[in-house]
Amino acid sequence: MSKFTILKGSNGDYYFNLKAGNGERVLASEGYTYKSSCENGITSVKENATNDSRYEKKTSYNNKYYFVLKAANGQVIGTSEMYETSSGRDNGIAVVKREAPSAIVEDLT
Repeated sequence: MSKFTILKGSNGDYYFNLKAGNGERVLASEGYTYKSSCENGITSVKENATNDSRYEKKTSYNNKYYFVLKAANGQVIGTSEMYETSSGRDNGIAVVKREAPSAIVEDLT
């Protein structure tokens, strides 16, 4: 079963990760000052995950593939891990689309 984990960084910011059923991280947030904002980010992922137009496929400077998930206002709400192939990236998107809406939330703070 997929899950979101909420973490508190050494800088005091809150972060979330979406982990697939196999435990692999498929999406990570940027830092949030408040836990409530982090929780709102998770809600936004759940709401936007099934919308194809919210994904932006990218290639890094070292030719690795990744994607970002954006909210309706265009703000990035999550960034994927780096993939060796574009098909790996596309599979990561499929996992987020399928798993995020029903993923449980585990607060590790």
